[in-house]
Amino acid sequence: MEMFQLSRAASVRDAISAGAASATAQQGAQVRFLAGGTTLLDLMKLDVERPTRVVDISRLPLDRIEALPDGGVTIGATAKNADLALHPLIREPYAVLSQALLSGASAQLRNMATTGGNLLQRTRCVYFRDAAMPCNKREPGSGCPAIDGFNRTLAILGTSDACIATNPSDMNVALTALDATLHVEGPNGTRSIAIDDFFLLPGTTPQRENVLDAGELITHVTLPPLPAGTRSVYLKLRDRASYEFALASAAVVVTLNGGRIDQARVALGGVGTRPWHALEAEALLRGAMPDAATLRKAADAALADAKPHSQNGFKVELARRCIVHALGQATAVA
Repeated sequence: MEMFQLSRAASVRDAISAGAASATAQQGAQVRFLAGGTTLLDLMKLDVERPTRVVDISRLPLDRIEALPDGGVTIGATAKNADLALHPLIREPYAVLSQALLSGASAQLRNMATTGGNLLQRTRCVYFRDAAMPCNKREPGSGCPAIDGFNRTLAILGTSDACIATNPSDMNVALTALDATLHVEGPNGTRSIAIDDFFLLPGTTPQRENVLDAGELITHVTLPPLPAGTRSVYLKLRDRASYEFALASAAVVVTLNGGRIDQARVALGGVGTRPWHALEAEALLRGAMPDAATLRKAADAALADAKPHSQNGFKVELARRCIVHALGQATAVA
């Protein structure tokens, strides 16, 4: 049994201080914040995560979902996925986020999982989750057996010679399409991070998945207001209808003006090493008529740099169809 110290934070500053003090006192110490625990506890049981200290933040007042003066929304880091998906500020105005959350996990997990935890959710790659196997993400320099092994569910975008693991979250894809901003507090103060700048590509350092520094805590997420007439859709394709991760998914947020696409944001899940922001697709869609040919060209552009492996080549066409169908739903005349 791996020993660790458990403490309960009385405030955000208390949580940050506990994490920073532990890391300072023990060189190389692994400090983890515990909210819903739906990912962390699993990985601790698998001997993948081995924190020396766990700081419980579940009772901190970070679960509020509130309207902002500019028309946007703020979402607390410990807001439960179920509460967020069904909240009146989210369910219709930010439908893509509600749909993404409701398509993930099971009802029981959604009642426990939190916004901050979902942002930090780690890959479901079987090699990462098996401590007996080599994995560059878990043990840098040990190798990536997925490249020549079981890779059917893994990434075709943003991969490297060191790692092809996918980001598993549905919520992260929707937040990318919504241009969310993450707000973080740490030993050196507070900072705001655009979601496009939060997740890192694996490159040669796949063990580093985001830009958080040691001891930093996500406190809340903000969503910008959406223009009038904006429509959004989350479409998830998977092996079974429930409790399954995406083979390909698409989050689209579209504003029409005079029948043309005035603004469009497209993000993909299940195919990237991070929530994949399809900038090339957006450039083609902007100002265009949403006809079938345009939607196909946008999908082709989004997947132009795809690099499939031995078992996941089908994802290219699957993701293409997912994008086209999601955009078709979002731009269909009511």
